[in-house]
Amino acid sequence: MTASTEILIRPVSASDDLQQLTHLIHSAYAPHGAQGLRYWGTHQSVEDTAKRYASGRGLVMLEGNKYVGTITLRPPQRESPVALYRDPGVWTFCQFCISPDAKGRGYGKQLHTYATAFAQQAGASVMGLDTAQPASTLIAMYESWGYRVVGECDWRPLTNYTSVVMSRTLAEGA
Repeated sequence: MTASTEILIRPVSASDDLQQLTHLIHSAYAPHGAQGLRYWGTHQSVEDTAKRYASGRGLVMLEGNKYVGTITLRPPQRESPVALYRDPGVWTFCQFCISPDAKGRGYGKQLHTYATAFAQQAGASVMGLDTAQPASTLIAMYESWGYRVVGECDWRPLTNYTSVVMSRTLAEGA
């Protein structure tokens, strides 16, 4: 793609192609699957993708008319087994990925920045996430973005690993 290709981040809409988005998620999570990590994104159905978007606010990133990224933001989750996620000031994200052929262009950071600003405007003071404990590269990336490990959770049998829970305070103007 040329440098002049327009990037657009917007909420998921009824006209979005959930099959294409599920394919994007599968392809982005495939390297984790190849390492033996059973993230939900490695195998979720189109129906699962729709349910995950419906659990919060789905965002898509487009390069021209091609999906290159997605993320789902979730407001405080009163029923979550993760104590942090129940906190009224904590928003979380999941189903975060960038297409493998769009990696290395800064899109992940750009989508994350947009998502955290969106959550902060909606009242979040803290952003949280969880990821596979063995995913040291992902953990290091999140740490470089200001997150710190604050606990653990276990989603087995939906996954096959223990997760680290990470959080980051959303500073004014951040």
